[in-house]
Amino acid sequence: MYSKIISCGILGIDGYIVEIETDISNGLPAFDIVGLGDTAVREARERVRSAVKNSGYEFPLKKITLNMAPANIKKEGSSFDLAIALGILAASGQISQSAVKNSMFIGELSLDGEIKPVKGVLPMAICAHRNGTRFLFLPEANAKEASVVKELRIIPVKDLRETAAVVNGELGIRCYEDAGDDIVPVYSDTVDFADVKGQENAKRALEVAASGGHNCLMLGSPGCGKTMLARRLPTILPSMTFEEALEVTKIHSIAGILPKGMSLVNTRPFRCPHHSISDTGLVGGGSIPKPGEISLAHYGVLFLDELPEFSKKALEALRQPLEDGVITITRVNASITYPARTTLICAANPCRCGHFLDGPGKCTCTPRQIQQYLGRLSGPLLDRLDIQVEVMPVKYSELESDKYVETSPEIRKRVERTRKIQLERYKGLGIYSNSQLQPAMFSKFCRLDRKCRSILRDVFDRLGMSARAHSRILKVARTIADMDMSEDIRPVHLTEAIQYRSLDRRAWHL
Repeated sequence: MYSKIISCGILGIDGYIVEIETDISNGLPAFDIVGLGDTAVREARERVRSAVKNSGYEFPLKKITLNMAPANIKKEGSSFDLAIALGILAASGQISQSAVKNSMFIGELSLDGEIKPVKGVLPMAICAHRNGTRFLFLPEANAKEASVVKELRIIPVKDLRETAAVVNGELGIRCYEDAGDDIVPVYSDTVDFADVKGQENAKRALEVAASGGHNCLMLGSPGCGKTMLARRLPTILPSMTFEEALEVTKIHSIAGILPKGMSLVNTRPFRCPHHSISDTGLVGGGSIPKPGEISLAHYGVLFLDELPEFSKKALEALRQPLEDGVITITRVNASITYPARTTLICAANPCRCGHFLDGPGKCTCTPRQIQQYLGRLSGPLLDRLDIQVEVMPVKYSELESDKYVETSPEIRKRVERTRKIQLERYKGLGIYSNSQLQPAMFSKFCRLDRKCRSILRDVFDRLGMSARAHSRILKVARTIADMDMSEDIRPVHLTEAIQYRSLDRRAWHL
């Protein structure tokens, strides 16, 4: 007796078809699962055995061999339980085999047959649709997430008995319907740039960063508002497109952090890991690679507070994904690529005591201690931070001032206008912001007149900049010009971009 049931596995951020083949033959009672399953898959034998019996069905006391194809890919998780149980019921003749065709089954079983929610449902639903599957049976709690795929008929089920009854035609098919493609951004009403008094230079720098997708480092003494500013950056970022929301939701679904009852992530993510995080937690990894914080912040903001306190190994691991926008993790079992196109915002004190920028007599650190503190940040990493701005302490007169302060929605309108200019300019080139410009494109999109070239040449030679720093200045200058709705980069745009290379301009070792 043989049966085949279709389920789905996850590889990276995409799903792939897994065929659950079940063979029941005479012999000593045994239940073997082959096909490179992990511990959770192997333990499915006991969950399925109990679920089948407690749902009122007969578990065959024969030799059961179950193969999960393709057998050369590592299977993980408990989402195959439902398909395994139905495979046994179909092979033993307790449900109709013909009725399970054109259907995919995913879900974890409890010992009483209840179907529990699983991670990664959205990429599984997309996989089912791409492979011509007509029906997707899944846990009720995951139905809203899968409903994003409109062309697929979603059938939420609560337990094994109900699923078998639907398959046998004893119960009618009850499809789930939900408007899952509406992207209505929900911005927090508890944080707003209007809350920040003073710090106009830092606000301007963050607006430039948001307008061009640039990475930014804020240097300043403790309590000057660096963290407060960073946490408000998502409120001025442009709304996500449906494609961006879909990709972000897939990553969050795989990681198991998608909020309950949400079909699509409707706001750009903001991730703020503690400085004790490992390199694996930051960029991803594990025996079966999982997305790290930089991937969870895809199309959003990754905020690293107290940057010098992060381990050197973790920070150096960021260099490649910041440049390429993806992170490839290679293990013996698999090589997986996760998207990692995020805006990196960092905050750091200028020295160990934190008061180097506060004026004479405030800092208690020696020149060597200052150099050693910021020396924890490598030159290649700092080169990848397009904007480096000094955040000065706020004066009391600014704190008590009643002067009008721009709100986040007002700033966001300008950011969206600037992003729209970039989308039109780079249409068909596969890039969407100035931060993604490649050196080969500079001659076309970042043309400089004679005066601008003279300014840049003088700064490059005087400060000893790297070629990468030169490229970053051009990208930021292009963004500032777009904010002014200028087709050409003018000296005023270029000089402002140069001002955002704080660590290059200031002699921190003196």
